[in-house]
Amino acid sequence: MAKQNVAEQFVDILVRAGVQRLYGVVGDSLNPVVDAIRRNSAIDWVQVRHEETAAFAAGAEAQITGKLAACAGSCGPGNLHLINGLYDAHRSMAPVLALASQIPSSEIGLGYFQETHPDQLFRECSHYSELISNPKQMPRLLQTAIQHAIGRSGVSVVSLPGDIASQAAPEKTMEHALVTSRPTVRPGDSEIDKLIRMVDEADRVTLFCGSGTAGAHAEVMEFAERVKSPVGHALRGKEWIQYDNPYDVGMSGLLGYGAAYEATNECDLLILLGTDFPYQAFLPDDVKIVQVDVRPEHLGRRSKLDLAVWGDVRETLRCLIPRVRVKTDRRFLDKMLKKHADALEGVIKAYTRKVEKHVPIHPEYVASVLDDLAAEDAVFTVDTGMCNVWAARYLSPNGRRRIIGSFSHGSMANALPQAIGAQFIDRDRQVISMSGDGGFSMLMGDFLTLVQYDLPVKVVLFNNSSLGMVELEMLVAGLPSYGTTNVNPDFSAIARAAGAYGVRVEKPKQLAGALKDALKHKGPALVDVVTDPNALSIPPKISAEMVTGFALSASKMVLDGGVGRMVQMARSNLRNVPRP
Repeated sequence: MAKQNVAEQFVDILVRAGVQRLYGVVGDSLNPVVDAIRRNSAIDWVQVRHEETAAFAAGAEAQITGKLAACAGSCGPGNLHLINGLYDAHRSMAPVLALASQIPSSEIGLGYFQETHPDQLFRECSHYSELISNPKQMPRLLQTAIQHAIGRSGVSVVSLPGDIASQAAPEKTMEHALVTSRPTVRPGDSEIDKLIRMVDEADRVTLFCGSGTAGAHAEVMEFAERVKSPVGHALRGKEWIQYDNPYDVGMSGLLGYGAAYEATNECDLLILLGTDFPYQAFLPDDVKIVQVDVRPEHLGRRSKLDLAVWGDVRETLRCLIPRVRVKTDRRFLDKMLKKHADALEGVIKAYTRKVEKHVPIHPEYVASVLDDLAAEDAVFTVDTGMCNVWAARYLSPNGRRRIIGSFSHGSMANALPQAIGAQFIDRDRQVISMSGDGGFSMLMGDFLTLVQYDLPVKVVLFNNSSLGMVELEMLVAGLPSYGTTNVNPDFSAIARAAGAYGVRVEKPKQLAGALKDALKHKGPALVDVVTDPNALSIPPKISAEMVTGFALSASKMVLDGGVGRMVQMARSNLRNVPRP
């Protein structure tokens, strides 16, 4: 049996850790690894057009599967391109292993061609970033990197010089069983006892949920019923908590809607479940606050806590549910449900009034129609900016759909690359990229990756020929908009020229048919929808502090924004409120 080199051992360990593909762009320092992949049937090399796309794709794959994903970049400029996507993956707590290949080991520190120090550069966006400078470090260093990525839910980076990758792997290596999943964490008894007392003593309890409630929908609903609590959510909690929720009061924050703000500020006990919600101005400062999170570094960094609980949301609620006293007074819950329904009723016509005649097309209408037509298990990837608003207000989660975006890092151009990673997992699952024209054009080259691999991603392009969110920020600051206008081509013509399905929509009556045809198409497709650049959005509650640094406008152009099918759920929940 031929002796393995370091690159072959590297690839074998990735396979053992469950990695099925490595996203990247080839380069000389990567050649030994790429060749090892070529000869290994258990893993594929996915050639993208930009390394940033590789990192975003790996991050999306990891978020959807919950398993380790991987990307790679060649030395110097190649792996530097990974950094933005890795920041996003790390802040999204996605387990990603990045291979940053390096210049020849004998030249490090001597100003060699393309020299950088990736082991230092990636430290801020990773839990682990180290250089393999000697074959004897393998396989322990790679195994350590993998366990950091999986165990701490984030990025690990391994820097590997090309000459080291080509050398023989050590004969007697210490390979061990790899950690491939995380344990559950139960809070300590004293914290559980304190939390039970606080819940029992409170008259008005509100739950505010983030992405940490993934897998805990049943427990959140049971607990809310037991303590008669309204349930609000942050953007990253939407897909996990909004559906089948008779206690729903909407979303708080800068993209918020409904009564979530009132519910979190008018209670006497606010319980933050699995959320690192960053906007302090929307959180109360005069009520008791408890935070439950599996990441202890998140506890208390957004607001003053009366109790910090280190544990998984599901495990914590399982400890609480049998022991907290059942509350019978529904007055606070019913008041918030009515406020929520009234708030949604007040804006429901924003996207339905005369839409067949409004040109350019309301983007709210596009999102609403897309929500109706998309599959029940569709994966939506959402560009940062106004697409976040439309996704937050119009996409209807159901426990099977997924909504992925750059919700913590806030990068442009994330939707198309993330759709690539999502589609590689399952070619038969519908994947829809909700792209803005600014974000799409930034990494438009990787639309060719869809064509090259015949990935059936559907790109729905909200084309308002502007950087809408930036324009809002300028309005808030009292500045005239400048540098925010895009002179765009017919993107559908570009899609057709690339060999994909492409259609341009300029009139509302064309929209539903165009989306249906694109969604039915078996290969990649792009629907270029010309939308109204004046359709902007504001949250339900605004203060001067909230306005600072964010896109809010008092302009007459601003629409309140509709809420799609959410109003139907609010009406249904309201029917359950007892009448006096």
